[in-house]
Amino acid sequence: MITRETLQNLPEGVAAPSYDLKDIKPGILHFGVGNFFRAHEAYYVEKALGLPGQHQWGIVGVGLTSGERSKKKADDFTSQNCLFSLTETAPSGESKRSVIGALRDYILAPEKPDAVLNLLSDPGIKIVSMTITEGGYNINEHTGDFDLENDAVQRDLANPETPSTIFGYVVEGLRRRRDAGNRAFTIMSCDNLRHNGNVARKAFLGFARARDPELASWIEANATFPNAMVDRITPTVSPAIAERLNRESGLDDLLPLVAEDFTQWVIEDKFADGRPAFEKVGVQMVEDVTDYEFMKIRMLNASHIFLAFSGLLLGYDHIDESINDPDLRKLVETYLDTDVIPTLKAAPGEDLEKYKESVISRFSNPAMADQNLRIGSDGQSKVQVFWTVTIQNLLKGKLSIDRVAYGMAAYLEMLRGKNEKGGSFEPIEPTFTEETWKIARSDDFEAGFALPAFDGWRKLSHEALDAKVIELRQIIREKGVKAALPI
Repeated sequence: MITRETLQNLPEGVAAPSYDLKDIKPGILHFGVGNFFRAHEAYYVEKALGLPGQHQWGIVGVGLTSGERSKKKADDFTSQNCLFSLTETAPSGESKRSVIGALRDYILAPEKPDAVLNLLSDPGIKIVSMTITEGGYNINEHTGDFDLENDAVQRDLANPETPSTIFGYVVEGLRRRRDAGNRAFTIMSCDNLRHNGNVARKAFLGFARARDPELASWIEANATFPNAMVDRITPTVSPAIAERLNRESGLDDLLPLVAEDFTQWVIEDKFADGRPAFEKVGVQMVEDVTDYEFMKIRMLNASHIFLAFSGLLLGYDHIDESINDPDLRKLVETYLDTDVIPTLKAAPGEDLEKYKESVISRFSNPAMADQNLRIGSDGQSKVQVFWTVTIQNLLKGKLSIDRVAYGMAAYLEMLRGKNEKGGSFEPIEPTFTEETWKIARSDDFEAGFALPAFDGWRKLSHEALDAKVIELRQIIREKGVKAALPI
């Protein structure tokens, strides 16, 4: 294990925190301590903690789920003093390793709900951040509003002082702060959503209004919800990968982490009660993240799921296998050059052609071993966020729909959980109900269009697109993916 004592004698080539852990006080509470958070937000906070006058920005992590896996994760964090190692690897194979100390505590909320609520009401906590996945904000896919019919939400509304959801915890924490005369905190989404701060605002205020309209008005007037664009490829760490990382680092880490050497974070500078010196550690603090979001979502994220869906159907396990298939690489490059870049505004200081080249390079990094199944998970949410604007532009401009039709066909075929090699896999769709799965797996090719993933362009003239999707699904079934590729 890595402990405070380990830091005194780390293996050669492993950097220790540049500050004394004893000096760090919690200023950020984070819900959803996954790999991406540890390689992204915690990474930037780690750098900030090494600067003068920044010791008050340590992070307390909170897990919301119960069960054996959640308990083991909590035990692993606490047994290691919440320390973990990060290996950053470039496409060239060059790596650098460090121990991250920004996470100073970890609480499993179902076991210690009062501890979470006490922190949320503590004026020392000035930012509440989260990585709860694209589908975790409980937004009804048909109405676009916060879903008050959700069973867990209903329980929290009936028992507001003993919450179980992130919405219940955060709103109860803010209620206590208001009643104590303390300032509200910043609610900072780090999820891969367009205008993620606006989505968070809709979710938390939707819950608050249903609980207490006056409290909701106070939150709306005093809390802030900055939009942010987040970017770093951080794959799942299997036991085999963990063993390799520890072997290469010389550490005995229960929670080793690997990420690419590229990282980007663009945040609107709208914080209710202070923030770390992010601008000094590589974070881009801006007034508006819109152009950065569109660039990343429509280029990187959209291409990522193209590769994942196609790779799963072809029997590839990892993204680098997918991008190194010449046909899939050509598909992605043509999609970006023809369907995306002509209608995309470059973000300030960015060159779209260079950005495209960096995306292809990053996908080809074999050290990431990034799973197609992970990237293709929650496709229902990702298709809506990553493809909708491009498809709308193509339909409105009466431009070629071949590539986006193929993408839709590949997604729908992927949901069947079968690849061309005769293998099978379990698609991950956390928002699907039993009824949704029946639609997704129906032998009626038209049935899939009823999925909410495709709602974003159903008001436009879509008959030709639907026909092309059906045609390509039939080709994929009868002749395989390569026969269907529009290249």
